[in-house]
Amino acid sequence: MSNKIIYTADRIFTGDTWLPDHAIIVKDKIIESILPLVSLPKGGEKKNFRDCIIVPSFIDAQIYGADEKLFSAYPTTDALTRLVNYCRKGGAAYCLPTVATNSKEVFYKCIDAVREYCKNGGEGVLGLHLEGPWINPAKRGAHIESFIHAPTIEEVKEILNYGKDVIRMITLAPEVCSTEVLDCIFSNNIIISAGHSNATYAEAMKGFANDISAVTHLYNAMSPLHHREPGLVGATFNNEKAMVSIIPDGHHVDFAAIKVAKHILQDRLFAITDAVTETKEGPYPHYLAGDKYEAGGILSGSALTMQKALYNLVNHVGIELDEALRMCSLYPARLLGLDQQTGRIRTGYKADMVVLNDKLEITSMLA
Repeated sequence: MSNKIIYTADRIFTGDTWLPDHAIIVKDKIIESILPLVSLPKGGEKKNFRDCIIVPSFIDAQIYGADEKLFSAYPTTDALTRLVNYCRKGGAAYCLPTVATNSKEVFYKCIDAVREYCKNGGEGVLGLHLEGPWINPAKRGAHIESFIHAPTIEEVKEILNYGKDVIRMITLAPEVCSTEVLDCIFSNNIIISAGHSNATYAEAMKGFANDISAVTHLYNAMSPLHHREPGLVGATFNNEKAMVSIIPDGHHVDFAAIKVAKHILQDRLFAITDAVTETKEGPYPHYLAGDKYEAGGILSGSALTMQKALYNLVNHVGIELDEALRMCSLYPARLLGLDQQTGRIRTGYKADMVVLNDKLEITSMLA
């Protein structure tokens, strides 16, 4: 049992089921086995967490910065390190740094920073999420209108070539992008998410038919559900495949609206923080207004961690703990194609785990 660590707690949530009286045996950051306590072999370092549960670590697929270092304003490896540390404090072992609609130069600097961070052994960053600039100005939210435009195929090829193996997801408005543009993005194995869109129901459904596989922050910055024009929200509800993110802070979306979405979308709905940080640099100044961020009086980002998102889903939306946990771990892992590596506690998976007490507070990160 040398070089192995045995983790125990009151209960273990595997991502599928709850296991009392079990232990997780980890070697070299990989889960080697999950055994009943009565079957444990002798030896090995033991770590017991009383009055706690061990669950899969979280994944935040949309976060902009932390510790007063908004990534787009400070496109550096230091800013990414701060962002990852913020995520880990909130129970997220992985994150997808996000850059809102901006200049090409800023996008390129962010791509460079992510590439350097990962090349030098930085952990926790899954790539880059570009939110814009190919969105609809009518649903820009806090995005800067002067940067927003419909893409040419030449522009798309240029940025995808520069961001090869770094850009993981792009949020765009399907109604402003041609099929040729969508096909080009897909051919680079990049997730396309519909968002900041004023699409009609028909336009949104066409986008889904063209393999758009995600929707960015449901309800926010998109054509709403109306009984005569169902819009992107209605198309999202009626589509059966796309994964859908939502911001459970009580400001971006009323908790009752999250409950409605959960009833309809089931295992396609997952949580993001959409978190920003206070900054005066760059074109996106954010200031803390209570427990949210604003820019020019407009709601511009959340102050969530993934732990707080989980807490809100359970205590304010009324979602059962096991399902809320999946919304913070397994479902984003599924979107990002990582659900055979993480998002579950299972033999052969990475030992990405977090310890929570009975108040759903984080007591330890185990990976």
